[in-house]
Amino acid sequence: MRLLIADDHPIFRAGLKEILLSSFDKLQLTECKNGAEAIDAIRSGKPSIAILDINMPELNGLEVAKLVMKEKLATRVIILTMYRDTEMIKKAMNSGAYGYILKDFAANEIIDCIEEVKQNKKYIGPELQRIYKEIEHQDNKKDELSQLLKSLSQAEIKTLNWSVKTSRLAKLRSCFFYQKRPLRITAPRSVRN
Repeated sequence: MRLLIADDHPIFRAGLKEILLSSFDKLQLTECKNGAEAIDAIRSGKPSIAILDINMPELNGLEVAKLVMKEKLATRVIILTMYRDTEMIKKAMNSGAYGYILKDFAANEIIDCIEEVKQNKKYIGPELQRIYKEIEHQDNKKDELSQLLKSLSQAEIKTLNWSVKTSRLAKLRSCFFYQKRPLRITAPRSVRN
């Protein structure tokens, strides 16, 4: 198996290398200290898996993952990072990453992650599963809302728009509670007819 590690911290790379060499037989391992080296090594060496840090000089891990996806390279990307937030996980998965694990847990999870990714499966570290499920839930809700909006008639869309506008005006009015006379909200003529 051919693996690539890209991280700008040499001590972290050395520790990860030691774990990988002791866990896999016949492992060909390439090390890179920045994203530009990583994409060049992926293009030329065609590793089966690239383990990338997000924050690296020249190109970050997400940019490298996007290039791998855009160029349709066979290498599968695992993001190894300190970022625990929803937005970063979403960006990584949208960039084509197959795995996302935290550096804090890398020693315990990297082998399981590689085994899953080798089988063409996605892997999210156990401590991030709840966050990832929230992302999937939000995406499903957006899809449902999109389908609902597509099914509305023009009259229903006008009514919905009017409702949103009046709601915003009511909120704005409550901000200006010191007004002597109340703000009048009337429906547009197209809705009243």
